[in-house]
Amino acid sequence: MAWLVFVVLSGIIVGGGLGVVTTRNVVYAALFLLVSLIGVAGFYVLLLSEFLAVVQIFIYVGAIVIVLLFGIMLTRSDEYPRIADNEQWPAAVLMGLGFFTLLGLALLTYPNLSDERNEIALPTLGNSLFTDWALPFEIASLLLLIALVGAVVLAREDKKP
Repeated sequence: MAWLVFVVLSGIIVGGGLGVVTTRNVVYAALFLLVSLIGVAGFYVLLLSEFLAVVQIFIYVGAIVIVLLFGIMLTRSDEYPRIADNEQWPAAVLMGLGFFTLLGLALLTYPNLSDERNEIALPTLGNSLFTDWALPFEIASLLLLIALVGAVVLAREDKKP
């Protein structure tokens, strides 16, 4: 049963990722990213880490995707028709295939040695988050704030007399 859920979640995540990189609409790309992030939250549930699944939903789905959508809505939409196709897409396809080949080789070389899943105690996880990982979370929040302010500055109309 766990294997079936893993396969379904993997399909959702890969499908969302493919949607992000293949769609031409930026809003649709953000929504496909939302689908992929929800699939990752499903992986956390599968790994018996419900707390991290909820954090994944709240932080990534509830914050980062919303900031991306706000940034898209606040930027000038009249610039989008002038965006040309990227000429480097064959190199990107080769890099992606190379990455998936390396990932497949790693999974074949180092298979899962046990089917036993261990649950992490919530106090241990909380202690680690608020001691070891507090500074990286604060830095990430500052980067998101800077990105949102940058989107507002880009969207501001300069009205010259």
